[in-house]
Amino acid sequence: MRFSLQREALLKPLQQVVGVVERRQTLPVLANLLVNVSDGRVSFTGTDLEVEMVASVAAGGIEAGEITIPARKLFDICRALPDGANIDVKLNGDRVVVNAGRSRFTLATLPASEFPVIESIETVDKVELPEATLKNLMDRTAFAMAHQDVRYYLNGMLVDLREDALRCVATDGHRLALAETGVQAKVSQRRQIIIPRKGVLELQGLFESGDGVVSLEFGKNHLRVRRGEVQFTSKLIDGRFPDYEAVIPIGADKEVRIGRETLRTALQRAAILSNEKYRGVKLDVGPGRLGIVAHNPEQEEAHEELEADTSVSDLSVGFNVNYLLDALGALTGENVVVCLRDGQSSCLIKAVDSDESRHVVMPLRL
Repeated sequence: MRFSLQREALLKPLQQVVGVVERRQTLPVLANLLVNVSDGRVSFTGTDLEVEMVASVAAGGIEAGEITIPARKLFDICRALPDGANIDVKLNGDRVVVNAGRSRFTLATLPASEFPVIESIETVDKVELPEATLKNLMDRTAFAMAHQDVRYYLNGMLVDLREDALRCVATDGHRLALAETGVQAKVSQRRQIIIPRKGVLELQGLFESGDGVVSLEFGKNHLRVRRGEVQFTSKLIDGRFPDYEAVIPIGADKEVRIGRETLRTALQRAAILSNEKYRGVKLDVGPGRLGIVAHNPEQEEAHEELEADTSVSDLSVGFNVNYLLDALGALTGENVVVCLRDGQSSCLIKAVDSDESRHVVMPLRL
């Protein structure tokens, strides 16, 4: 096995796959990348048994073969070499030799036969959509995923594929984020899958805001995403996601319309004096105004008074300020509407005149 590449051309696929490789592994081979050289191309595969990433690139000096090479060491060597360096990688016995100018590195290997590869998956449904659109959906919702929750089905993102729409939904039980886009997908039936947290984070790092197109292949136990010369495959979380539509407040008819940035900066100021543990702020709504109050155990208080388009009178409700800020940060419109029902119910935050992105925040008792 042998191939030659310029540093920058080699570094790109390595960057795309090395994040999948965990630093602490149960199996030694999982710390390695599977390197396959054939048909004028070299492909790199990284996996942690849950998520697999494959990136390939055209190369010169080809000698077909495959082997596994320590992922972090190969990546760090390439990153440390000077710009424009020509890198030659050759298998010599049970060692891989990396040559670049006057630099020479010898790395240990493990047989390719020991590397676990996710073979072809049975595709049930397939949909294509702009890369920037899918990145936008994930960026607007991923922050609401749970982290190491005992309710394992919350430690990921729901992808809800319908005949005319694709939704991404995440919740940690205290807040919920939903974003959707229209698609022309001919699906056999409605599909709901849960991508694990790590898979979502890897996809967020992979996607760019360009004009490319990505393909989503829905399998029974896997999701496969194809983007150019990169193939991403993830196992799915086997569980039932909560009925998120039932969480979206119905009858929250008390609306407060206000500038998104105006509300965001006021909440940031009030948060300075909020309780460090509960991060609570109280929203006091009156005709034409929105008040924000925060206090802490040291008897310190913050008061903000904002002009708002609302006819609601005498309504007070508490929320975690971080959840409100996350929701406002995920929206892009100039103005937002905060929909309330009473002092004990969740609020719905969305852009004015748009339901494409919706955020629900549970109340706090202050």
